[in-house]
Amino acid sequence: MVLISAAICTKSGKTIVSRQFVEMTKARIEGLLAAFPKLMTSGSGKQHTFVETESVRYVYQPMEKLYMLLITTKASNILEDLETLRLFSKVIPEYCRTLDEKDILDNAFNLIFAFDEIVALGYRESVNLAQIKTFVEMDSHEEKVFQAVRETQEKEAKQKMREKAKELQRQRMESQKKGIPLRNFGNSSDSFGVSSSSISSASMGIAEIAKPTPNSITTKTSTAPKNALKLGGKSRDVDSFVDQLKSEGEKVTNLTPVANSSSSSSAPVRPKTDIPTDDVHLRVEDKLTVRIGRDGGLQTFELAGLLTLRVADEKYGRIKIFLENNDQRGIQLQTHPNIDKDLFRNKSQIGLKNPAKPFPLNTDVGVLKWRYTTQDDSAIPLTINCWPSETGDGGCDVNIEYELENTKLELQDVTITIPLPMNVNPSITECDGEYNYDARKHQLQWSLPVVDATNKQGAMEFSVGSSIPSDFFPVEVSFISKTLYADLRPLQITLIDDESTHVKHSIETILYPEKYEVV
Repeated sequence: MVLISAAICTKSGKTIVSRQFVEMTKARIEGLLAAFPKLMTSGSGKQHTFVETESVRYVYQPMEKLYMLLITTKASNILEDLETLRLFSKVIPEYCRTLDEKDILDNAFNLIFAFDEIVALGYRESVNLAQIKTFVEMDSHEEKVFQAVRETQEKEAKQKMREKAKELQRQRMESQKKGIPLRNFGNSSDSFGVSSSSISSASMGIAEIAKPTPNSITTKTSTAPKNALKLGGKSRDVDSFVDQLKSEGEKVTNLTPVANSSSSSSAPVRPKTDIPTDDVHLRVEDKLTVRIGRDGGLQTFELAGLLTLRVADEKYGRIKIFLENNDQRGIQLQTHPNIDKDLFRNKSQIGLKNPAKPFPLNTDVGVLKWRYTTQDDSAIPLTINCWPSETGDGGCDVNIEYELENTKLELQDVTITIPLPMNVNPSITECDGEYNYDARKHQLQWSLPVVDATNKQGAMEFSVGSSIPSDFFPVEVSFISKTLYADLRPLQITLIDDESTHVKHSIETILYPEKYEVV
């Protein structure tokens, strides 16, 4: 197919967003868009999804008060046109909460970026909805550098403003003591070479655009001894960060220290549990990224784990943690650089290289992390089999089932989300558990409170009209579990000076998927 343009317009014919994919004059593309509402009026009363002129074909789909419109050449394949139209129609609800003109305009750039991922130079790209979302949301290293430089400039302007304010206050006080009026106070310049009017302008600009960054947040003063070992390393402000970027040729991608990576603002939001914590608290976290093909077969499997320690009383600063490691899969373990590696390797114990120095107080310290990747299908903890079958009336009957492969796990709050075509209601014929149809997001959510060894299988069947099998992918899965995927757990904590004294501590364990999908 050759796609000339994609546009979103109102039912009255007003174009809201338009993207052109081939070389064509502005007058020509505006003429094609202006002709569409007239063609719709002339064909009123007919139920079609396309209309043709002597030179082009208009393929469209109603979306509440709007039309998703594609303009193609007449030589293009109408079946491919309709499949491409469905993909365009799926993209819009991903970025617009309500399908109205204002929401479309507010998210116009995101929609245009997504349209560019679907079509290049007039030809359809081989992408699905999940890939489009990934490409559009991808981080830009240049943008991060620009933001860091801008924050540095704002910081310098703010510092000059403070210095100028102090200098003007000092001059005012000296003038009052001497009884001399301060002339040209509003426009005076001083030895700093900055006029008060420019300071005022800078302060207004800062008030409008300055935002707090992780390095500018004020932290509580710790009561730890001055010689306490800081696993997070020295704090660095934006200036040193930018200098480092320049010195490394702007190739640095990790913007935060390793020990604090779990608190990064760009990190995915992890589930929180409200459990009582003791003066020594351990959090063990497993995070899964799983991608399974719709026809079976594991495409991506990655496990990332982290053990963090928090000490709230200085008398427990000098401790060590005993671990039990029953891993048989070959999970890669890595301790923090300030942890004694020989002690961990030989005895599976976590302690500082210098036992005389304590752990920092009131700080979540990452002491051990692990990673595991594989292409072995047996690693999948929960399999999802989604089987859409086309019916003779243009719809699909969908059978979807789950099975817990790793019966040691107990998954809670399991939600399986199946995308649906727009403007169709599913007819549920069978369901283990509960379901909810979200008409705004065009999704069917299948909810199960618990999936464990006693409830390891379940199925749901439903029918949808005006659909094709690819409409029901990607299927996304979410859950939480207090059982870890990695066979690794803390046994006990003792004082370094007296290993017979066991330190009372609390443990928080959690397993959750960062992304779990069937594509």
